Amino acid sequence: MATTYLTRTFGTETNRKIWTWSAWVKRTNLVANYQNALFAAYENSSNRSVLRFNEHKLNLQDTDNSVEIKTNRLFKDISAWYHIVVRVDTTQGTASNRVRMYVNGVQETSFATANYPDQNDNMKMNANCLHYINARSGSGSVESIASMVYSHVHFSDGSSLAPTVFGSTDSTTGEWKINTSPSFTPGNNGFTILKDGNGVTDVSANSNNWTINVGSGGGLSKTQDNPSNVFATLNALAKPGAGNLPSFGNGNTHYNKTGTGSGNNSMVVATLGATTGKFYYEYKMNDSNAFIAGISTLDGTYYDANGGSMNTSQGVGVAYQSSGNKIINGTSSSYGNSYGSGDIIGVAFDLVNNVIYFSKNGTFQNSGNPTSGSSGTGGIGISTTGVIYAPFAQNNGYNSASSVHYNFGNGSFANNPISSAGTNASGNGIFEYDVPSGYTALSTKGLNL
Repeated sequence: MATTYLTRTFGTETNRKIWTWSAWVKRTNLVANYQNALFAAYENSSNRSVLRFNEHKLNLQDTDNSVEIKTNRLFKDISAWYHIVVRVDTTQGTASNRVRMYVNGVQETSFATANYPDQNDNMKMNANCLHYINARSGSGSVESIASMVYSHVHFSDGSSLAPTVFGSTDSTTGEWKINTSPSFTPGNNGFTILKDGNGVTDVSANSNNWTINVGSGGGLSKTQDNPSNVFATLNALAKPGAGNLPSFGNGNTHYNKTGTGSGNNSMVVATLGATTGKFYYEYKMNDSNAFIAGISTLDGTYYDANGGSMNTSQGVGVAYQSSGNKIINGTSSSYGNSYGSGDIIGVAFDLVNNVIYFSKNGTFQNSGNPTSGSSGTGGIGISTTGVIYAPFAQNNGYNSASSVHYNFGNGSFANNPISSAGTNASGNGIFEYDVPSGYTALSTKGLNL
């Protein structure tokens, strides 16, 4: 979702004292507090409510009743999915039972702030007013849009439900997982959305559909990333500490670096890496400025005094420059064709045979054959082995801005879904071009194939 938000005006009020909200949520960056709304209701500036991350803590506020519940626990992992359940029942005699929060099936019990509603208070959530997902309203208009991704969002009007309705512990792995078809009574204003793909059509017994509102980054696009199979994204936390830093969009798949000048080699790595296996990803150029990408180690050697660069001897990895050159551990030499705006580069890295291949618009450079195994036909040898490698993005040169969209298998570049996907025998991820046999997307499922 990231740059979009959803709205719906709830219908006739049935029970503002008892309700449950459940959703799987993935944060994509750690931004200002007011930009982190998960679920909100708005009547006016004095009568509103919001569930959000505040100071990276889970926080429910309701101005109607001066209610505020905020955890001590911090939520700062931008690669993980959190299952969040908030159950409200203000009819309870015990104050702490009137608002209960759960994360991944475990109840939160340590709070920085714990101002519970009075018994039988009516909350603003579930009122006959405008509600938001991924945004909040300040004075009748959208105050902020969050940068988060959602899956399996449910709301029950009139029931206070345990997290075990919506999730369960996997008997093999011990991990908390989705109940894909939870059984619950939605009530008058209840709904189930974002259950399969990106549908905002209510698939519960009701027809409480939501409306997509386009933010600055474009519309809602389908993503393969989900709590059961987490895909790599660019890591907004693992970036250089010097120079003009890049910004990120579209669920951290858009690398956008506008600042130029000395000290602005802004290299960032992905959230997932591997020591073995065969993986494939793509990136699409949004301009023709100098750029390099490939794989780099995750041990910190990709940073230098100028803000991180594969162009120095400190860089350990293999890259393909937009000039057509290759870079191996900081040394550049001729390799293939140059590339620019609109071109799609495929990266197939074989950490079994320690060879990497790059394609331009479906054609592997240097007559490369990613399925050639140990012979590494047309590939580039990976000289440093036994370390974790991850995809990376970097503008190539201090005075070069860069706008590049990555597809780690989500099936789109920015908000433009792939219209005719290539073949992928692994069944893991959707790409523009054919995935070489034996390769798969870099995701939690892909790492275990």
